[in-house]
Amino acid sequence: MKIFIDTANIKEIKEALSLGILDGVTTNPTLISKENRPAPDLLKDICVLVSGPVSAEVISLEAEAMVREAEALSKIAKNIVIKVPLTAEGLKAVKILSQKGVKTNVTLCFSPSQALLVGKLGADYISPFIGRLDDISAEGMGLIRDIKLIYKNYNFKTQIIVASIRHPMHVVEAAKIGADVATIPFKVIGQLLKHPLTDIGIERFLEDWKKVPK
Repeated sequence: MKIFIDTANIKEIKEALSLGILDGVTTNPTLISKENRPAPDLLKDICVLVSGPVSAEVISLEAEAMVREAEALSKIAKNIVIKVPLTAEGLKAVKILSQKGVKTNVTLCFSPSQALLVGKLGADYISPFIGRLDDISAEGMGLIRDIKLIYKNYNFKTQIIVASIRHPMHVVEAAKIGADVATIPFKVIGQLLKHPLTDIGIERFLEDWKKVPK
């Protein structure tokens, strides 16, 4: 499973890159707004750092305007992937962009029926938001299982990005299901590394090493 980081913060991206496990980046208007920089400049800097896919989201609501935004964003770097909302206008935009050779990531997916349409359309990625489903007492990971089965049934090429991840078990469950990608907040990437027995083991080894004759 590929690991993307869900952030627009350069420091967090650099730290994740230093671990050697990062395959790409996803951003959105909320994440970009936190950085207090013009979006094109910020995205350009991210694309210089990261060779894998970098998702950048359009904010228009009509297909033609989405396409214009997407074309401008695509000029920033070759690895830009355009995030498009899962609406009727969004699907129209994805069809046009696919014909133009622009990679797309359809975001804000919350149901298998939505995912079916995106798969038929041939978008490059779909982003089901599992954490937001959990927040309303629905089973977010159940959506991933359903999409995985539907895409397998029809050999759809759209890759599943598990998004809105809240904790490490979301990542583990995504991997067990066989999701293509998990896009993970910086905090959760750090939590994936941690285990109390690892820390205890290191402490014990170091204490025992002090007893070795010098």
